[in-house]
Amino acid sequence: NKAAGMEMGLVREFVAQNNTSQIKHVIQILSQEFALSQHPHSRKGGLIGLAACSIALGKDSGLYLKELIEPVLTCFNDADSRLRYYACEALYNIVKVARGSVLPHFNVLFDGLSKLAADPDPNVKSGSELLDRLLKDIVTESNQFDLVGFIPLLRERIYSNNQYARQFIISWILVLESVPDINLLDYLPEILDGLFQILGDNSKEIRKMCEVALGEFLKEIKKNPPSVKFAEMANILVIHCQAADDLIQLTAMCWMREFIQLAGRVMLPYSSGILTAVLPCLSYDDRKKNIKEVANVCNQSLMKLVIPEDDEMDEAKQATAPPAEPASEEPVPEPEAASGGESVFTWAVRSAVRVFRISARVDLVTLNLDGIVQVLDCHLHDTSIGMMTRIAVLKWLYHLYIKTPRKMFRHTDSLFPILLRTLSDESDEVILKDLEVLAEIASSPAGQTEGHGPSETADPRPGQVELHIPGRNSQLSAKGLECSPSTPTMNSYFYKFMINLLKRFSSERKLLETRGAFIIRQLCLLLNAENIFHSMADILLREEDLKFASTMVHTLNTILLTSSELFQLRNQLKDLRTPESRNLFCCLYRSWCHNPVTTVSLCFLTQNYKHAYDLIQKFGDLEVTVDFLTEVDKLVQLIECPIFTCELSGLVLPARGGSRPPNVG
Repeated sequence: NKAAGMEMGLVREFVAQNNTSQIKHVIQILSQEFALSQHPHSRKGGLIGLAACSIALGKDSGLYLKELIEPVLTCFNDADSRLRYYACEALYNIVKVARGSVLPHFNVLFDGLSKLAADPDPNVKSGSELLDRLLKDIVTESNQFDLVGFIPLLRERIYSNNQYARQFIISWILVLESVPDINLLDYLPEILDGLFQILGDNSKEIRKMCEVALGEFLKEIKKNPPSVKFAEMANILVIHCQAADDLIQLTAMCWMREFIQLAGRVMLPYSSGILTAVLPCLSYDDRKKNIKEVANVCNQSLMKLVIPEDDEMDEAKQATAPPAEPASEEPVPEPEAASGGESVFTWAVRSAVRVFRISARVDLVTLNLDGIVQVLDCHLHDTSIGMMTRIAVLKWLYHLYIKTPRKMFRHTDSLFPILLRTLSDESDEVILKDLEVLAEIASSPAGQTEGHGPSETADPRPGQVELHIPGRNSQLSAKGLECSPSTPTMNSYFYKFMINLLKRFSSERKLLETRGAFIIRQLCLLLNAENIFHSMADILLREEDLKFASTMVHTLNTILLTSSELFQLRNQLKDLRTPESRNLFCCLYRSWCHNPVTTVSLCFLTQNYKHAYDLIQKFGDLEVTVDFLTEVDKLVQLIECPIFTCELSGLVLPARGGSRPPNVG
């Protein structure tokens, strides 16, 4: 201390004389011969001397900070914990005197402090914390902090795995966030990944500090969305939305929700990654209820960003791309100018097109539909995913077919097989959504676009029982007349759908028994009952497996006679006055002949009683089997139901061999 006093007096004398060379000489001696000496006592003396010099220099210490700080920081790495403590004390005094003048040296100070934050000696840690608080006060009160120069160091140090180093980093981020003149939000993409890494620390205190820091950033993002670099952080969130740690996943998912809602279509290019992260969360149980709820909002919000214009966006991007040289905009004509041969309507259309083109140049985001479809397809193929995820995938596919049908039909051939397999799902709700997608594919006008048609030879499940596909000259061709003239026209996928649906029923009899009626009834609601029955009857007419054909016809007949969804079709068949209804009856009749009992019931329904009587007369010539008797029993029960009551009231069929009744049909 006596030597330090002498140094202070000597330095003050040199300051008074403005003798900078002697001041540097004194600092050099204290540094080289003492602070960096091999002897511990000499190093201690050198540290005390350098601190004394700084105090003696006062406000002029800023001129010599590099020479004062460097030897002290070297002692931060000393093996002797007492020397490291003295180094903290010395640097504290140097910084306290210099105040804002130390900011140009902030990075080296921060680097040294970040190492001491993890020091095993409690005294050293305590000393470094005092110095750390002093440095934070200086940064807070200054408007000259070099954030740009500091960010690379922060980005490097934020990946430290040491608990104390992480705590030190987060404390500094919280301080920098609180300074009005420091806009850390601009550099958030540089450190966001590191923050999420720290959020998974084992220490509850550090996790809480990190939560607070992330919360503050999110508040700033909500206050000023236009200045936020959403796109640069999207993939970071995608990664952490898939984290195993619940806190990280929930926090990242909350950020993702805000990003989608604040940034809107800016997030569309990252849709495939977002869906990869979000979709599995939709099947979480109550243990992760919070994550599931936020993921659901993310999913719904992202879906709303897809608009019909996305179906034309590629072409619009090319058409509205700005020229190499700025071109003057076409002058917008006034309404009066619409006179010279141009109608007001034409003028309005042209004006609207120009407005669209101008807006498109400003904000044109292309939907990465290929990536989205690939993710959805993968999730449908994954048998381990939960029911709610499968439903969400199917809702996405339906939404995309509604909003972007032209682009989606490029993927239909690849999606079609897995959509057909999904009909075997154990969940009725999944099957319902799957049928909605298939129905949209089968009825969308975009399905008739040239180049999108299905391959006639495509077989989604090799090895299945083959059904004969009618030739082009048949009543219903695979490319054209898929439906009755009285019903809405279906596209080329409709007939392919019917063929492959019957293939599945043929190869999976359990599916036909347990879900067949359910599937067909729903299709009658989603598409058109006449089209469904007309096409299936035509296909079954050529079916080579007669037992399956009989079973399938029986199923269709039961649905026709008992289902409330088929009320209109039944009424159409009861009144065979129009060519369309007679054409439908003839088509059904030919296939219904695969099953004698169903043929009779069809005749009863259509009031062809004379022909029904003729058929019943021939039942005696048939082989009586258990299945046949069962079918007859079911027919007797059906005859007693309201569907036939009004037609058969008063009609008495004679016993075998008796006279025939009059033809009341």
